[in-house]
Amino acid sequence: MSIYDPSDPQWISDPGPLFDAIRNENPIHRTPAGYWVVSRHEDCLTILRSRSSSSDAMNVADSSRPQGIRSGKRDEQYELIRQTGNDTRPFLFRDPPDHTRLRGLVQRAFTPRRVSELTPFIEQKARAIIQRHLTGEPFDAVKELAWAIPVAVICEMLAIPEEDHDRFESQSAQLARGLDPDFLLTDDDVRARDAAILHFGVYFAELFARRRAQPGDDLLSALIAARDGADQLSEGELLSTAILLLVAGHETTMNLISGSLLQLARQPEMQDTLRHHPELDRSATDEFLRLVAPVQLTGRALLDDVSVGGVVIPKGHFVFVLIGAANRDPSVFSHPTELQLDRDPNPHLGFGFGLHHCLGAPLARLESSIVVRELLNATTSFQLCAPSVAYRPNVILRGLESLPLRCEA
Repeated sequence: MSIYDPSDPQWISDPGPLFDAIRNENPIHRTPAGYWVVSRHEDCLTILRSRSSSSDAMNVADSSRPQGIRSGKRDEQYELIRQTGNDTRPFLFRDPPDHTRLRGLVQRAFTPRRVSELTPFIEQKARAIIQRHLTGEPFDAVKELAWAIPVAVICEMLAIPEEDHDRFESQSAQLARGLDPDFLLTDDDVRARDAAILHFGVYFAELFARRRAQPGDDLLSALIAARDGADQLSEGELLSTAILLLVAGHETTMNLISGSLLQLARQPEMQDTLRHHPELDRSATDEFLRLVAPVQLTGRALLDDVSVGGVVIPKGHFVFVLIGAANRDPSVFSHPTELQLDRDPNPHLGFGFGLHHCLGAPLARLESSIVVRELLNATTSFQLCAPSVAYRPNVILRGLESLPLRCEA
């Protein structure tokens, strides 16, 4: 019987068959490490929308913590929060009312209207990059497109100088790796994550000072005003929110864009379909989200006993919600392993569900659809220039290390 073991390297290279095996053979189970796993679409929804589900891992009971597995510095952080009451974690890992307060400060920048205003900027950036690579020579579509576009967009929203963009690449990757549970990280991973947090702390402290002296019409200036004027967040919360926006604002979208381009490179007939049917842009983006699943899983701590799929998971236990498995559930999606550009309806969980539904969903959709559309418009075809591709060593935020493509104009 299949048991979820994220240390298995196949979860990085090819998780699809493992997701299917767990969902079919052992859809709800407690692992030897102590945490629970749910994998069917309906069961994942039950956990995500339950009022007894908490995004705050501090609500995991000591008695249910995994035995024999290190929890790393996160436990030290939680103990310090309990002692001081000074909680500066990003709102992604907090519950109402703090989650509501902090998310509310930034969500006005991600409304459909505000996001749509970024369309000309994204199109201009994408076209300029693509034009440089219509030479027939291979290029890395991860670094040149999938990374460059989302970074440029979120930095535009935060008014981060363009000359600073490249300095975020390695630190952001280290934070993305550091989102995995500490028991999956090496000592070097933990040190790199801590160093990245320190790097961002120093950088944003300098940027906060400049923006306080010369505020602008940007999201970062608005957050600083909320801090200094209305005292709606602490200085630590200001920093963690800025880091979250920068990192989450491009890491997952980068993985979506690169995963979408890989799907199309491997199925050139799908390129032709989208070229001839641009009306499929929206449904195609959702289908890429479903299959690529840039966020493979998310976690919840239970505030009360929760009955899911006929199994009662006790209060205080931690549950991994396998989004990648739910998105391939044949009871919800016909032919779930196939790319169907016109799939409708498509109730994938690529953006999560409920209170923590992805704040940047409209922006991620827009960026991905524009990059794919501009590449299709500028080429007659594009091909993968390698027999295989490698993925970053991340379990939660799964994405390509590189994607060598060759374009034919």
